[in-house]
Amino acid sequence: MKINCVIIDDEPLAREGLASYVREVDFLHLTATCENPIDLVKLIDENKVDLIFLDIQMPKMNGIDFLKIVKNPPMVVITTAYPSYALEGFQLNVLDYLLKPITFDRFFKSANKAKDYQRLLNISASAGLQQPEPVADYFFIKCGNKYEKIYFEEILYVEGMQNYVTIFTIKGKYVTLLNLKNLEENLDSKSFIRVHKSYIVSTGKIDGIEGNEICMQSHHIPISRNYREQVIQQVVTNKLWDKIKFS
Repeated sequence: MKINCVIIDDEPLAREGLASYVREVDFLHLTATCENPIDLVKLIDENKVDLIFLDIQMPKMNGIDFLKIVKNPPMVVITTAYPSYALEGFQLNVLDYLLKPITFDRFFKSANKAKDYQRLLNISASAGLQQPEPVADYFFIKCGNKYEKIYFEEILYVEGMQNYVTIFTIKGKYVTLLNLKNLEENLDSKSFIRVHKSYIVSTGKIDGIEGNEICMQSHHIPISRNYREQVIQQVVTNKLWDKIKFS
């Protein structure tokens, strides 16, 4: 099975670097390279493209804007030096997110992910099933000079303070320059809930609610008056067992 791929990057050295990686992987076939997504639109219409290695910061149109307007895009792997786009990229169902400079080992893992997903697509198509979408279960944040990988399922709660947030997880806490409102928009509303102007919590990690506080392991998170009714409704009401239900 050959995967036809296209490289979109305005930097010649970046295009050539990725092209050399593609030539090292036997199941990848380089269909074309482009300097910007506008050239890609026509290319997709004229050629079978299975996979796009897409830069973000480019003239004329950036990669995120392209993903927002294109209908039924092929598999997409974002290649960029900017980790701040990770959340938005995964909300647009990209397959993977490669941070420059990209090592061959990391590229090869991404290529194998594309191969596995392509196989699933082929199985679904042959069985007449709806094509599954890749599920993003993590994102990256920048903490000082380090990029930290955060899994959604490991988040306990998030505390916002002006222009930065502290993300508390089962492994530890991470401080990064993010806006709490923007982070909330990228979290699944079924799994996370705003309980205070400064706090978002994972509903599945709540151990109990006592008064105006959420108990979560050794943590106590305040519930503000404006959010209390919504919290009780979403977290407690549908899961409450009482004598009425057993009468």
